[in-house]
Amino acid sequence: MPLSANRYLDIAPEVSRALRDGEPVVALESTIISHGMPHPENVEMALRVERTVRDSGAVPATIAILGGRLKAGLTTDEIRRFGERGQAIIKTSRRDIPFVVSRGEDGATTVAASMIVAAMAGIRVFATGGIGGVHRGVNETMDISADLEELARTDVAVVCAGVKSVLDIGRTLEYLETKGVPVVGYCTDDLPAFFSASSSFRVDYRADTPADIAAALQAKRDMGLSGGMVIANPIPDAHALDSGEIDAVIADAIADMEELGVTGKDTTPFLLARIAERTEGRSLDANIELVVNNARLAAEIAAALSTQQ
Repeated sequence: MPLSANRYLDIAPEVSRALRDGEPVVALESTIISHGMPHPENVEMALRVERTVRDSGAVPATIAILGGRLKAGLTTDEIRRFGERGQAIIKTSRRDIPFVVSRGEDGATTVAASMIVAAMAGIRVFATGGIGGVHRGVNETMDISADLEELARTDVAVVCAGVKSVLDIGRTLEYLETKGVPVVGYCTDDLPAFFSASSSFRVDYRADTPADIAAALQAKRDMGLSGGMVIANPIPDAHALDSGEIDAVIADAIADMEELGVTGKDTTPFLLARIAERTEGRSLDANIELVVNNARLAAEIAAALSTQQ
């Protein structure tokens, strides 16, 4: 971390102690709280995810920007504040960080921004729901998530349920391959499709234990290979949605989005809300369960990684 970054970053005492003592730490994002789910489910989810990380042997560090300060670790009250304010908080990616910080504002960090702050703090494992990617219709819109470029440059492993199913999964994988980002399936050869446990696409490598993943991460760092790693963790079967049903719902939601002219940062929140409405809340339940599942695996990987350092 550049020395100058220290003056912008606050690491929570619990997180700081764990990092100092070589204990496992898992970073968590804040956009999923403010923009990914309605209140109060968002707060309940965030607190449950932090409990899951702790119960799995690691320390949670929810990433955000508060009053212009980069935060690695939030209090319960701060998480509640994010949940209550919701989309009034600035959705913050790499390009936004300097302005949110310099103007003393609050920012909900995306996958990309959360990776940046995690790396500044020295946190190597990050758990989220699904990563951003290449949007459908990219030939016309050129809409590609900054998450992919961050994965290419920032040394943080991202545990997720695959690429968000509202995106172009095939083109996203091609982009990651071009950037040299490995996509690893946890106990699966198929790439999970967020709400569904599998898709028609294959992962680059399969790993059947957290220790296998930790060993690859450590070898990657030891050799000085920059960039992140995608750990694709399928949603548990008990909470997965039928792929045919969810594909049809997504297609309808995208048609609504295009008709209303929703673009840019607003697309994913709009689509997730529309999908939750069309599935009568089942997609929201699935989203919560997959995030919890990812947090558990991330903690296990962080614990395995801590024994190799």
